[in-house]
Amino acid sequence: MTAAAAGCIPMEPDDAFEAVANSRRRQTLLSLDRAEGPVAAGDLAVEIAAIEQGIDPSHVTGEQRTRVYIALTQNHLDKLDELGAVNYNDRSKQVAPSDSTSSLAEHVRKLTTDCYEPTEGEQ
Repeated sequence: MTAAAAGCIPMEPDDAFEAVANSRRRQTLLSLDRAEGPVAAGDLAVEIAAIEQGIDPSHVTGEQRTRVYIALTQNHLDKLDELGAVNYNDRSKQVAPSDSTSSLAEHVRKLTTDCYEPTEGEQ
């Protein structure tokens, strides 16, 4: 049984905490875990912008996409790659899962579910 299959994250605890410390990093991990291969940074930017704005990805404006894209490519993707949470190619702007991606995403999903409290209208 692999470390990931056992629910272990194959990285140092401080690195794991740093990887999930930002909502855009968490969303990147979740998106990559669902993807069937590498994902373009631009596609991630559209998906994350849509989630942040609460809109369909087809309604994301160029400005919303650009704001997220810049943050991803100048900060978050490099950091996730440095930590070993994803594999990011800065030249092609492609992001692929690493050995840690799936385990980190599973922990993010669990925390999100465990911490969820419905608002009054959702009950």
